[in-house]
Amino acid sequence: MTRTPALYLPLAAPVAAAVISALLGRRTAAWAGVGAAASVLAAGAWLAGTVRGGPIVAGLLRADALTAFMLIVVGAVATIACWAGVHHLADEAAAATDRRYLILVQLFITAMSLAVLADNLGLLWVAVEATTIVTAFLVGHRRSRASVEAAWKYVVLCSVGIAIAFLGTACVYAAAVAAGAHGSAALNWTNLTGQAADLDPDLMRLAAGLLVLGFGTKAGLAPMHAWLPDAHSQAPAPVSALMSGVLLSVAFYAILRYKTITDAVLGHGYTRTLLLVAALASLAVAAALLLAQRDYKRMLAYSSIEHMGLVALGTAIGGRLAITAVLLHVLGHGLSKAVAFCGAGQLVTATGSSRLAAVRGLAARYPALAASFGLALLALLGLPPFSLFASELGIARAGLAAGQGWVIAAAFALVLVAFAAVARHGGRILLGPPDPTPTIDPAASAPTAGAIRLRPAAITPLVIGLVAAAALGISLGPLQELLQAAATTILLGR
Repeated sequence: MTRTPALYLPLAAPVAAAVISALLGRRTAAWAGVGAAASVLAAGAWLAGTVRGGPIVAGLLRADALTAFMLIVVGAVATIACWAGVHHLADEAAAATDRRYLILVQLFITAMSLAVLADNLGLLWVAVEATTIVTAFLVGHRRSRASVEAAWKYVVLCSVGIAIAFLGTACVYAAAVAAGAHGSAALNWTNLTGQAADLDPDLMRLAAGLLVLGFGTKAGLAPMHAWLPDAHSQAPAPVSALMSGVLLSVAFYAILRYKTITDAVLGHGYTRTLLLVAALASLAVAAALLLAQRDYKRMLAYSSIEHMGLVALGTAIGGRLAITAVLLHVLGHGLSKAVAFCGAGQLVTATGSSRLAAVRGLAARYPALAASFGLALLALLGLPPFSLFASELGIARAGLAAGQGWVIAAAFALVLVAFAAVARHGGRILLGPPDPTPTIDPAASAPTAGAIRLRPAAITPLVIGLVAAAALGISLGPLQELLQAAATTILLGR
């Protein structure tokens, strides 16, 4: 058993920041949160080099190439969101709930880090459930009627999904016990991949369906996606960035871990069919609802459903190219969506409304914000040089090479519809005739909207996120080896 401090740093750093948030002033606590998020990113980078010699296992925790990559995703998105959150808090009147907000954000990051570090699949389920509990309070943070309603909808639907995932986990446990495993070892991913040939195919077939539906609910896949637009549109902007940019991917990470086991037992066809159905349904839902969207925060939320559909599509196709493209898509989407949601939060603060009809001529009124928000939309549309262009191209190439031409044609036809919808809405926001009298929207996420002057420092984390997304689209650099190793972990279970 090998132990390393880097295995515990992603858990210890945000917990320490949560303690600081409970004891010190708001601004100090906010910057401590940025430091904690950066520590998660640094730990992921450190582990990426450490696991080259093999996985690190310490009790119920495990780090391999996939873990290291997901910690990089969590850390990168959380750094942007927490950094933007420093200015988000400063733009609002001091409130007694700010301290609770900062504590909950750090607990949220801790739960996501624990999910990707868990070797025990029961602990993985607990960590994903913990994100539901914590984020429910964050979605309803403002205590408006709309935010509380969204929080309850989120809790109900995600709890149903997590309950279904629990049943799937119980089926895996039963199959492992029947194969001779004992105690907590019956749910250890390391042990399950090693004894996959002995697992009961019937139990694993039932488990696979339950797990895809259960964790797919938390990942925002259709048909259990209905919580996502409400929750993401009502949560504070940095929380929306975390939920859309990384929570959805952490939930899908659970599916990736289980897919390694179910494919070894059942072959690739069964899980592939489940994921293809979820992918095409998610793309169809997103495309249809984006066309009629009237709120730009909800527009970004439906865009998340579209991108998770693409992640499911690439995972269903399988193969090294497809899985590598999926992982790159997860990181590129996380960075771009973090910038987009944080920019949307500043846009609500500046204009007083999240309605598309109420925001026009942003380029003339707020050039820096318009540039960052517009570039984030271009990144989400999959245009070069941003990394989503490379990842979507990789998924398409892998699908055609695997003989899934009809699926690729149907999926990217829906992507084209979503592209047109987002481009039309984004063009009106950025280039439409300016409205000289901003309208204050009672449902807007900033209670003092329209009274704040944007500061250049608030744009800095958005610029960094865009630069990172563009750099990944040009060259993967040292991430190339990590992506390939993570794909090997998913495909071969080692």
